[in-house]
Amino acid sequence: METYGKILIIAMPLFLLLVLFEKWYGWRKGFDTVRTLDMVSSLSSGITNSTKDVLGLSLAIISYGWLVEHMTIYQVQSSWLLYVIAFLALDFSGYWVHRLAHSVNFFWNNHIVHHSSEEYNLACALRQSISVYFRIYAFLLIPAALFGVPQQVIAVVAPLHLFAQFWYHTQHINKMGFLEYIIVTPSHHRVHHAINPEYLDKNYGQIFIFWDRWFGTYQEEVASIPAVYGVTRPVRTWNPIKINFMHMWLLVKDAWHAKSWKDKFRVWFMPLGWRPADVVEKYPVYKIQDVYHFEKYDTPASKGMQAYLWAQLVSMLLLVSYLFANVAMIKQLGLENLFIYGGFIFIQVYALTEFMDRTKYAWMLETVKNFACIAFIAEKGDWFGSNTIASFIAPTLIGYFVLSSIAVYYLSKTEQQNNTGKNAKVNLA
Repeated sequence: METYGKILIIAMPLFLLLVLFEKWYGWRKGFDTVRTLDMVSSLSSGITNSTKDVLGLSLAIISYGWLVEHMTIYQVQSSWLLYVIAFLALDFSGYWVHRLAHSVNFFWNNHIVHHSSEEYNLACALRQSISVYFRIYAFLLIPAALFGVPQQVIAVVAPLHLFAQFWYHTQHINKMGFLEYIIVTPSHHRVHHAINPEYLDKNYGQIFIFWDRWFGTYQEEVASIPAVYGVTRPVRTWNPIKINFMHMWLLVKDAWHAKSWKDKFRVWFMPLGWRPADVVEKYPVYKIQDVYHFEKYDTPASKGMQAYLWAQLVSMLLLVSYLFANVAMIKQLGLENLFIYGGFIFIQVYALTEFMDRTKYAWMLETVKNFACIAFIAEKGDWFGSNTIASFIAPTLIGYFVLSSIAVYYLSKTEQQNNTGKNAKVNLA
């Protein structure tokens, strides 16, 4: 937990710089694939996911350590070979976990947020789930356990395997020659994120593309079929916390409304998108029929609003970095402080993205959160042990919370109010 937090302190600024570079590069080339509000939503999703992971808010039903202890049949001694086996095992596991998420209704809830952006760029790579609380896939790492790969090696390789999936979320790199037969490239993954019927539910590989070629899920990108991104049931919100539970809520409602007890049970385990016939008739859900003619979700944002969003995003990154850098110290102040801090981050993201959605009372949530933080600082005398680092941190944060409340109130009165958001028409025909 603490080690992963320190890794993220290095990774987060690097990811942000690459996202900004892609934005600049697209603008310079006249092919900008990064919309500001979509990017802020994606980065906010990354913040919630990394915060959840650092806080350890998930439980393994079967641990990898248990598998190693009970299933090792040959202990590989070579240190470099252990890391190679671990990397391949993680990628094999990742392929099947990914495929399952696209195949079964229940598991799609854990993955929908990653596909929810209607753009395809480096920022959308950071849209990762917070809705996984029980990890049940350790058994897919049996190949590594059979060779006695230590749990510590998996712990080192897993973040590297995850971060290595960042770079190919871009439209600015074309096909890459012979590498197309070995690794997952931007071309392969554009297909995976596309909602075109020809591309849907293909290319599940995370690092190596040969899994898809071997198991029959490979699809090449075709120049005459331009990829269109998102999900066929568009989420229509910038709020990543809502997106994370949106599909689960639909399943709950469908199970409740279904007349047949059989349907109430099987709706969870049927192929992705399946709904009981009687529920579809009485409670239809909008689905994109023509992927080349639909309206992308968008909300108006003046330059002042965009400046506010950037300021809030930078502030959140600094506040999250403080948490990641000081997990041990905050824990010493009382374990509950870690979860209070995590709760603050989640409320910060929720309030900001609700404000982006033009939710009517989002500014009130932001203001209540800010004054609760000021009250916390006043009671404790610092911000989660900040006085041991620098005495100016707490008063600076008070100033930030006050200014944030003033800004959000001002913008709520001056920005165009639109609860459902304005849609940007897309015509790719």
